[in-house]
Amino acid sequence: MLDLTYLRENIQTARERLGHRGFSLDVETFQRLDSERKSLIQEVERLRQTRNTTSEEIGRLAREKVDVTEKRNEMKLVSQKIKELEESLQRVEEQLYHFAAIIPNLPDPSVPIGPTDEQNVEVRRVGEPPRFDFEPKAHWDLCPPLGILDLERATKIAGTRFPLLAGQGARVERALINFMLDIHTGEHGYQEILPPFMANSKSLFATGQLPKFEEDLFKLKDHDYYLIPTAEVPVTNIYRDDIIDGDRLPIKFTAYTPCFRSEAGSYGKDVRGVFRQHQFNKVELVKFTRQEQSNTELESLVADAEEILKRLKIAYRVVIHSTGDMGFSASKSYDIEVWLPGQNAYREISSCSNFEDFQARRANIRYRPAAGEKVRFAHTLNGSGLAIGRTWIAIMENYQQKDGTVVIPEALRPYLDGLSVIQPQKVI
Repeated sequence: MLDLTYLRENIQTARERLGHRGFSLDVETFQRLDSERKSLIQEVERLRQTRNTTSEEIGRLAREKVDVTEKRNEMKLVSQKIKELEESLQRVEEQLYHFAAIIPNLPDPSVPIGPTDEQNVEVRRVGEPPRFDFEPKAHWDLCPPLGILDLERATKIAGTRFPLLAGQGARVERALINFMLDIHTGEHGYQEILPPFMANSKSLFATGQLPKFEEDLFKLKDHDYYLIPTAEVPVTNIYRDDIIDGDRLPIKFTAYTPCFRSEAGSYGKDVRGVFRQHQFNKVELVKFTRQEQSNTELESLVADAEEILKRLKIAYRVVIHSTGDMGFSASKSYDIEVWLPGQNAYREISSCSNFEDFQARRANIRYRPAAGEKVRFAHTLNGSGLAIGRTWIAIMENYQQKDGTVVIPEALRPYLDGLSVIQPQKVI
C-alpha cells in the first residue's frame, strides 16, 4: 500500500508514475475523500475542545452552586454530535483505505517505461544453448515414453493442469528441492522455513493478492483459508504487526512449498505439458531489509537464484520488467528465463522483486534502526529460487539424448544416489 502522506503531497507525480504502469489514479475521488476526512477530523477536534472547556466551566459553576442543567444538556448534544461525526470519519477512512488498497506500487525510477513485456530489457545472457544433431523434443513428447510423466492419468485424477510424475521423474523433482535448499541455506545464508500451505485473508491482503486478485486463488469453502499461491505469502507474514530489531537486518528466509493457482487469466496459454499448472512445487527466497539496502539486496537475490542454473549448467537470461509488466506489489522486478530447446525459446523460471515498503505497510512490518530511534517500515523482497517444475522441464529438454534418454546434471547426481541417465521404465 502506498503512503497516503506521499499521495497527498505528490498527487500529480504519483498519477504520472502510476500511469506508466497502465493504472489511472482517480485523483478527484482521492482528494474528495481526503478532504472529507480532514474536515471531519477538524470538526471533531473543535467539538472535543468545546466539550472540554465547557466541562471545566460546568465544574466551576457547580462548585459555586449555579444551575448548570442547560449547559449539561448542551454538552449531551455535543457528545452525540461527536459520536455521529466519529462514525462518519470511520466510514470515510474505510473508504479511503479500500481506495488505496487497489492502487499498485510505484515503479522504481530505474525501471524501463513501457506498457507490456515487449518493453522488458535483457540484462545479460549466461551459458550457451545446447546444440543437437537431432530435432530436440518438448518435454510433453520426451517424458511420457520414459515412464516419468503421465498427463492422462493426472487429468483423470484431478483435471487439466496437474502433473503426475513417476519413478525417476518424481525422484528428480524431490532431488531438486533438496539441492536448492542446501545451496541457499549452506552457501547463501538463508534460514529454512517450512510454513503452512494455507493462509488467511489478512495474510493474502498483506502481500497484495487480496482484494484485487481473488479469482487467481483457491479458497476453502466456509473457512477463511486459501491455498497459498507462493511461499511469499506465509513467509512474509511471519513479521506481520511486528517491530524487528534493525541490527538483525537483512533477514533471509528460504522455503519449499507446493503452490496453488487458478490461472484464471491464462485460458488457452501453455496448455501442453506441465509448464503452467494449478499445483506446482517451488523454493522461495524472501528478504526483510532496511530501506536503503533493498535494491542492493535485490541484485544479490537474483544472483542467488541464478546460481542454481549455473550449477546445473543450463543456459538462461535475465530481463528487467517494464513498468507495465510488473506485478501489482512490485517496484522493481527481474525475470530469469531458462532456455527450453523443445520450445526454442527462453521461458520464465524465476521472478525476483523488490516491493520496498508496499507490503510492509499492508502488513505493518516495521523495524527500529537503532535503540531510541523512530520505527520505520521495512522493505520486503522475494523471488523463486527456483520453480521446481520448470527446472525439471529444463533438465529434461536440455539434457535429452538422441536415443530418448536424459542425462542427469552432475551437480544433481549426489541427490540421486549417483544416477547419471534416466532410462525408459515401467512404473505405473
